[in-house]
Amino acid sequence: MDSKYVLLIIAVIIIIGAYLVFTPGKQYERIQIAGSTSVQPVVEKLAEKYQETHPNIRINVQGGGSGLGIRTAEQGIVDLGMSSKALSPEDKEGLNEYIIGKDGIVVVVNNDNPINNLTKDQIRDIFSGNITNWIELDGSDVEVHVVVRESGSGTLSSFQDIVMGKTKIRRDAIVQSSTEAVKQAVKQDPGAIGFISLANMDSTVKAIAVDGVAPSEQSVANGTYLLQRPFELLVKGEPTGIVKDFLDWVMGPEGQAIIKKQKVIPASELQ
Repeated sequence: MDSKYVLLIIAVIIIIGAYLVFTPGKQYERIQIAGSTSVQPVVEKLAEKYQETHPNIRINVQGGGSGLGIRTAEQGIVDLGMSSKALSPEDKEGLNEYIIGKDGIVVVVNNDNPINNLTKDQIRDIFSGNITNWIELDGSDVEVHVVVRESGSGTLSSFQDIVMGKTKIRRDAIVQSSTEAVKQAVKQDPGAIGFISLANMDSTVKAIAVDGVAPSEQSVANGTYLLQRPFELLVKGEPTGIVKDFLDWVMGPEGQAIIKKQKVIPASELQ
């Protein structure tokens, strides 16, 4: 089955499930949001805070990847799509983009890995399979295990654009379907290397500096850390009603402050 239709089927199932979860008998205005699992935790926090002052509105936020977010927004299946990759001219057709902030893509290894810094070329060589053992980088004599996101992931798309270019990722890479799954795979494997959102970085894995620059909110904001990508909300046509109100709130001072607390560089601070 065509992957586009698979995405749409998944989206419909997600939305039907969300309607069943809400308390029967109560009349709510609803906003349906789906897409990037990197953007998802940030938007969930925004939705939680927004609903505190808008008790008549329920916002359902689901993952599924940037590809799903783009396609379901285009089809009008959801009110807002989430994407963590820059849209192509083809993807942009009919959609309005709201860049709510920017995020770093962090290359992560197991906490027991002694490597702290890699060049972008070395990272490309690792993920392409040209480097297969950490000893080749003055690390331990441990086989490299590459962990990547699934096709359609905005994190994967951004990583391919920024790091890999036209070089293909090795065929035997371990594919995970979410940011959390990548973290867990790297946490459990001393030879593993993956990439995740800076917004989702924690002590379970170790961040690698790239060309001597450590990933941080400051290095993403000032542009010195080059592995970065946009966090976007997408709407078909011009937003109206409660969707417009929610977007205006997200892009306003309160929403931008919440985004900053989630370790994402808010749009208001981008240089």
